[in-house]
Amino acid sequence: MSADAPVLEVQNLAKHYQVRRGLFRPPATVKAVDGISFRLAAGRTLAVVGESGSGKSTVARAVALVEEPTSGYLRFSGRDPVTLAREERKALRRTVQMVFQNPYASLNPRKTVGAILAEPLVINTGLNARERRERALAMMAKVGLRRDQIDRYPHMFSGGQRQRIAIARALMLNPEVVVADEPVSALDVSIQAQVLNLMMDLQEEFNLAYLFISHDLGVVRHIADEVLVMYLGRPVEQGPKETLFARPRHPYTRILLAATPKVDPTHRGERVLPKGDLPSPLNPPKGCAFHTRCPYAQERCVAEAPPLREVDGRAVACHFAEAMG
Repeated sequence: MSADAPVLEVQNLAKHYQVRRGLFRPPATVKAVDGISFRLAAGRTLAVVGESGSGKSTVARAVALVEEPTSGYLRFSGRDPVTLAREERKALRRTVQMVFQNPYASLNPRKTVGAILAEPLVINTGLNARERRERALAMMAKVGLRRDQIDRYPHMFSGGQRQRIAIARALMLNPEVVVADEPVSALDVSIQAQVLNLMMDLQEEFNLAYLFISHDLGVVRHIADEVLVMYLGRPVEQGPKETLFARPRHPYTRILLAATPKVDPTHRGERVLPKGDLPSPLNPPKGCAFHTRCPYAQERCVAEAPPLREVDGRAVACHFAEAMG
C-alpha cells in the first residue's frame, strides 16, 4: 500500500434495526445509520458529531466490528472483514480498538490495572506472564501512570486516571485505528484537556488513526482534522475542520456551533436556534430530515431530500448551502 492509502475506508455504510411495535402491528425499521462514507489515514482524526440519536455511536460500533453493517462496506488497509476467513478476521480485530465513554463502567473493578492491561495479551499473544507485565508497565508509563500503581484496582483511581488506563488497554495490541466514543464527556472539564492532549501525543508517537465520536464541538475543535456532522443517521456536512468551523454551510452545523460556549465575546457569532425536538427515528420527516427544525426551511425542503454535494471545500446536504454563512 502507498504511504497515503487510508487505513480505514467506509463506503455507503448503513445499519438498520427492526423494532417491534406491539402484538398486532408490523415491526418498524429504524435507520440508525443510512449512508455514511469516509476515508481515514494514519495519524489523522475524523470526528463524528451530532445530538444523541444521530447515529454516531452506531458508526463507532460498526467500525469497531462490534456490529455488522446492514449494507455498505468497511475496509481496513484494503481488507474487508466480511470476506475474510475466521482467523484473518480475528487478526483484523486486533488492528482496531475502542475507548469507551465511561471509565467508571468500562474497567473490571475486580481486576488490578496490571491484569486489565495484560488481558488483551493473554487472549491474542503467546507472551508469558513476565513479558505481559513488562508490556503493561511500559504502556502505563506512556499514559502517565506510575509503575507502583500496577497492582491497584480501578476504584483507587480518579476518573481521568481510569480513562488513561482505558486508553492504555486499547493500545496494548498496537492497533492502527482507535475508536473513541465520547472519551472525555464523563470527565471534569479540568481533566478533559489533559486526556485530549495525551491522546494527541500518543497519536503522534504511534501514528494512530482516530475515529472520535463527540457531541461537543469545543472538544472536536481541539483534536479533529476532519469533521462529519450527522443528523438522524445521515451525513449533513463533512469536510476539513477549519472549513466547517470558519463557515458552516448547513443550518444544523451552524446550530451546533452556536451552542458551543465561547469565552471571548468577539468570537460569539449569530445565535441560531432549532425549532422543536429531534423527530423520532421510527418516523423521520419526508424531504430534508432537518426541515421540521430548520429556521431557514422552504417548501422545497419539505418535498425533496437534498443530496450530499460539494460546496465551498466540503460536502453538504442542503438545497441552499451556497446562501449559508
